[in-house]
Amino acid sequence: MLESENLVHELITFLPALLTVIGVCIILRAGHWFLIGKHPDLGNERKFPRHMILLGLTLGGLLTIILALPISESSRNQLIGLIGILISGVIAFSSTNIVSNLMAGIVLRITKPFRTGDFIRVGDHFGRVSERGLFDTEIQTEMRELISLSNTYLIKNAVTTIRSSGTIISASLSLGYDVHHSLVESLLIQAAEKSGLEEPFVHILDLGNYSVEYRVAGLLTEVKKMISVRSNLYQSILDTLHEQGIEIMSPTIMIQRRMGDDQKIVPVSVAVTSAKGSINAEEIAFDKAEQAERTENEKKSLVKNIEELEAALKEAPEDDKIRIKETIKGHQERLKALDGKSESSSDQNQKPTE
Repeated sequence: MLESENLVHELITFLPALLTVIGVCIILRAGHWFLIGKHPDLGNERKFPRHMILLGLTLGGLLTIILALPISESSRNQLIGLIGILISGVIAFSSTNIVSNLMAGIVLRITKPFRTGDFIRVGDHFGRVSERGLFDTEIQTEMRELISLSNTYLIKNAVTTIRSSGTIISASLSLGYDVHHSLVESLLIQAAEKSGLEEPFVHILDLGNYSVEYRVAGLLTEVKKMISVRSNLYQSILDTLHEQGIEIMSPTIMIQRRMGDDQKIVPVSVAVTSAKGSINAEEIAFDKAEQAERTENEKKSLVKNIEELEAALKEAPEDDKIRIKETIKGHQERLKALDGKSESSSDQNQKPTE
């Protein structure tokens, strides 16, 4: 009789802790379903903050269970201290660079200074963002090279992002004082318009001892064509000024041959027929970044469509629900395929790390 009473007493003593364990498990299970299980279409990048929330809930639940255990205060404090030591040990034994890059990656995702496909300049590096990871960010340069920059490097150095709405393309050159500036300005504006720049303008940068330095610039709305348009601008300047008989050279140049005073250094115009069609340099140089941007945009579009379809599913008639569910399933499968494609592409590329 006494043993049964002791057993009942022990069960009653551990009942709050048992109920706490069950409650924590239910909460964690519900949280996992609400944050991740309910949204299988989310990519790895969008899942990361949800995983962090689940990690916080798990630690909080573990502390709640320890507080509910029927043990002495000293034992409870020892368990809490042990958990703190384990967490500190994991951080301490991990590489300092790994932890700092992880924290920097979180900061970059919060501040969002750039996105996949953007042109960025940081330090001596310039290119398009082709991949964003938790520990590093990959950019693709004009030479089609893939460079992996640690997130800590991006946090410590100023990052210049070219706006997707447009950027300024410019070119500088010096001409002699014998050419009136108003004529130069009109010709440079014509050259900028021929190259495809909008709202071109000309500034006089310097009045040197022997020449005037000009800068012509204009707005480029399609930033993906930045390399080609800059080249077209230089070509248009050459053609426009040479057609008017204007030398693009400083009067201080020393020519090691006999020339007449009235002879100008202007090349003879020739007609050249290209054997091949024009090549889009950006498609070759930034192929991975271009594909990454298209994939990212398609993911966002699919997620938005799924959310709209799920909202419409609640109010749709029974005849339309089957069709909407099939459409949602198709979008989810496409999202999984895009995620798998991104991961396989990342694994196949070897990247030098900054």
